[in-house]
Amino acid sequence: MFYDPTFIILLPALLLSLWATISVQSRFSEYSKVRSRIGMTGAELARFILESAGLYDVKIEALPGALTDHYDPRTKIVRLSQATYSSDSVAALGVVAHEIGHAIQHAKGYVPLVIRNTIAPVAQFSSNLAWIFFIIGLVTGMFGLAQLGIILFSIAVLFSIITLPVEFDASKRALAILQKNLMMPAEELKGVKAVLSAAAMTYVAAMLMAVLQLVRMILIARRD
Repeated sequence: MFYDPTFIILLPALLLSLWATISVQSRFSEYSKVRSRIGMTGAELARFILESAGLYDVKIEALPGALTDHYDPRTKIVRLSQATYSSDSVAALGVVAHEIGHAIQHAKGYVPLVIRNTIAPVAQFSSNLAWIFFIIGLVTGMFGLAQLGIILFSIAVLFSIITLPVEFDASKRALAILQKNLMMPAEELKGVKAVLSAAAMTYVAAMLMAVLQLVRMILIARRD
């Protein structure tokens, strides 16, 4: 928002975020060239796993772009990107299985996911307002307003922290399904694990950035 010496605090998160982004793109590109012996496209795999889990009410939709895959718990729709929907690559199947893992979490009431979904609207709202209140509070000398900004941003930090177990568990479920239910070969599972591990680091980087931003806000408030 403005420069001050506390920006140095964010450097570890910035470096981790850069490394994670490069890593996930590199791993996905590498294993997108490796066809899986399972013999299914991403969309076919998604439907197979969902029906095997008894989740007949979850829809599957194609989505433009690459690595835009996600599960929407509000509408019970798994949206798969162009890079995974029709692909039978190891990378695509790993990403698809991960997103189906979220659908299974939702169906089973996985507690961290329930908490994340509950606070998601509040976290988005608070994240948008936090810096506005914080900066206005600093500029006007209204310390209470700056404190409110810190409190609001803390909700966004909590959301980032809760996201980690949700994402790691979805990857764990994906690997278990591919290994036990579909008997994916060990060398292919190694590729899936590489892709999902790289993707998980983007969430770690986001969480670290949020935490360090909160620390920075507190330091600025105390200094002023």
